[in-house]
Amino acid sequence: MTTAYEPNVVLSTKEYDVVGTRPIRHDGVDKVTGAAKYGADFYASNMLFAKVLRSPHAHARIKSIDTTDAESLEGVRAVVTSKDFGNLPWTYERDQVMASHKVLYKGHPIAGVAAINSHIADHAISLIKVEYECLASVATVHEAMKENAPILLDDLRTEDDLGNNSESNTNVAKHIQYSTGDIEKGFNQADLIVEREFNTATVHQGYIEPSNFTVNWNQDGRLHIWLSSQGPFEIRGDAAKVLGIPVSNVKVTPMEIGGGFGAKFSVFSSPIAALLSKKTGHPVKVVNTRTEEFESSTPTPGSYLKVKIGITKSGQITSGQAYLAYEAGAYPGSPVGGGANCLFAPYDIPNQLIDGYDVVVNKPKTGAYRAPGSPNAAFAIESIVDELAEKLGMDPLNLRLMNASKSGTRRSDGVKFPRIGCIEVIEAMKSHPHYSTPLKGPNQGRGIAIGYWMNGAGESSITLTVHPDGHINLVEGSADIGGSRASISMMAAEVLGIPAESVHPSVVDTDSVGYTSGTGGSSVTHKAGIVVYQAASDVKLQLLDRAASIWGTDSNSLEMNNGVISSTSNHNLKISFEDLAAQLNDTGGPIVGRAALTTRGPGGAFAGHIIDVEVDPETGKVAILRCTAFQDCGKAIHPSYVEGQMQGGTVQGIGWALNEEYFMNEDGSMANGTFLDYRMPLALDLPMIDTVIVEVANPDHPFGVRGVGEVSIAPPLPAVANAVYGATGIRMNRLPMTPASIANITK
Repeated sequence: MTTAYEPNVVLSTKEYDVVGTRPIRHDGVDKVTGAAKYGADFYASNMLFAKVLRSPHAHARIKSIDTTDAESLEGVRAVVTSKDFGNLPWTYERDQVMASHKVLYKGHPIAGVAAINSHIADHAISLIKVEYECLASVATVHEAMKENAPILLDDLRTEDDLGNNSESNTNVAKHIQYSTGDIEKGFNQADLIVEREFNTATVHQGYIEPSNFTVNWNQDGRLHIWLSSQGPFEIRGDAAKVLGIPVSNVKVTPMEIGGGFGAKFSVFSSPIAALLSKKTGHPVKVVNTRTEEFESSTPTPGSYLKVKIGITKSGQITSGQAYLAYEAGAYPGSPVGGGANCLFAPYDIPNQLIDGYDVVVNKPKTGAYRAPGSPNAAFAIESIVDELAEKLGMDPLNLRLMNASKSGTRRSDGVKFPRIGCIEVIEAMKSHPHYSTPLKGPNQGRGIAIGYWMNGAGESSITLTVHPDGHINLVEGSADIGGSRASISMMAAEVLGIPAESVHPSVVDTDSVGYTSGTGGSSVTHKAGIVVYQAASDVKLQLLDRAASIWGTDSNSLEMNNGVISSTSNHNLKISFEDLAAQLNDTGGPIVGRAALTTRGPGGAFAGHIIDVEVDPETGKVAILRCTAFQDCGKAIHPSYVEGQMQGGTVQGIGWALNEEYFMNEDGSMANGTFLDYRMPLALDLPMIDTVIVEVANPDHPFGVRGVGEVSIAPPLPAVANAVYGATGIRMNRLPMTPASIANITK
């Protein structure tokens, strides 16, 4: 009899019947025909349209707001400001939704207007009069951490891991410290020490679909939100908190999502739309413009890193020390913790000390962007490791292989690695023809780098319903942004011995499924895979019991293989899954399998890149000639999806390395807030990205799965930088490496 999955046991290393194949994606037809409904496609009866008035200043006190003219405009149905939150206590979350007494970045919401169409609403917000007292602003961690820097949040004190909490106002929200071994002893053992400083600019996730919300505050007191989001349950909880209502009064329906990459977890303008809906009694829709998306969503942080590495002549790294300062935006919460976790993780370094600082600046609140914090860290550590290899006269991959983390290696935060695939990724890079193929021309360089992301786990809930025709309905709560409907369906099909096409997945609203944590952290295929294994095993046990009752035998004498139930003692007793399903309603009723739990053991992921470039010595323009991406995914459930995630992350990493940045004016405003001016890589900018999937099974998953979607963004930043060094002889320590920055140094 099949039992529920027990962690730490990988079921098999065999080739599966469904897992590892490439079926047509379950949502593919709707996506390519336009039938799929995204957030902006949702319309409700008697719906109003909202626009948000946003601050033109990076830092200013709000002295007064006059909405009289906007309210009297024909077609306007309601106007809201921070006063409409009533007597609810002030919180960072609420102030981020709508500024109360100060604006903290250009684009900070101040008021919302609902009208019969978006044109009237747009005109109405221009009629709102706001009197400001402008204040000095800070745009980088360097400016914000100066002794006499303008203070953003009057009540902010530094929360210190060491207990040395600040007593005065500050822009440093948090100080974390990771320490292992004896840092000074490690440096004394080193024959060579390299210390370098690095700066990275603020970067946006660049998803194709802007944030959108349709909200109806019903007369029964329940709030219904339709949106494109990575975390429907997180939105439910945050909306309830901001609006001061019970979480059970909020229902969130996730629509299809046109990209997120970690950035679509915030409630953004949905509480504004909720207040407008409550005032008017109508559903209210708000859709950001692209400029609003740049100026008021959650970009990834700019950062400053100072990293020091000690190494022996033989190539053994003895010590690593780092200072990390990450932008949090206007409110605390940068991914500096992720950077600190990932910085030295690829290497077995016995002595480590990392100090990380979460720093508020006059920019929108920063958020996740594919392995948040890791790309910044990888840029620093991998640039230095490459320099160490050159100074020692060692092959850069051999140096990495000599020091690579493995099972039992202790990370900077004290955690020991379980089974991981860092060595296997480096070995795959070393044996690949790309690494040994000579470069063909002048001004060309080859760069290599590796990167790490810890991956996530969390809560998941899944229900499976057996239909009389032998098909399965699968109900889940994870928003699908990377093919999780297909991968989860395939794992269910594998357990039940049926084709992937026989499983019909649905992502449903927060009232229709148990709590499911968001689609982020490369968590979904891991956590939902464990849960769907248990749900499918539940179905399987019920099928065995049903067959036993039909045959009048003990279910312990039955087994189910390849979709066929048979008796181990009577070879005449045999029935297919499909034939048994057809009899269920007549032999005891329907079968529904279910499982819900908080999962663990996501298993860290490693990736590596080999990238060839050519640098124009006159203009500084970098052309990507060849790129090969390597990644340990544990087990590729749907290899096409894995390859797509690797390629997508690689492209974004290359854009981060070469082009992308928030270009800030002296007044704290963003000068390039459209896709015309914010330069992202196009297909014409890149060669075909080759992929190599490495599979080192995660022992905490029934199919060996590790998260896939994030770690691939980290290595391209240093790999491109190392390639630029190979082409020019100059090491770049600031991102992006724009043509102007390269040309200015090379001339």
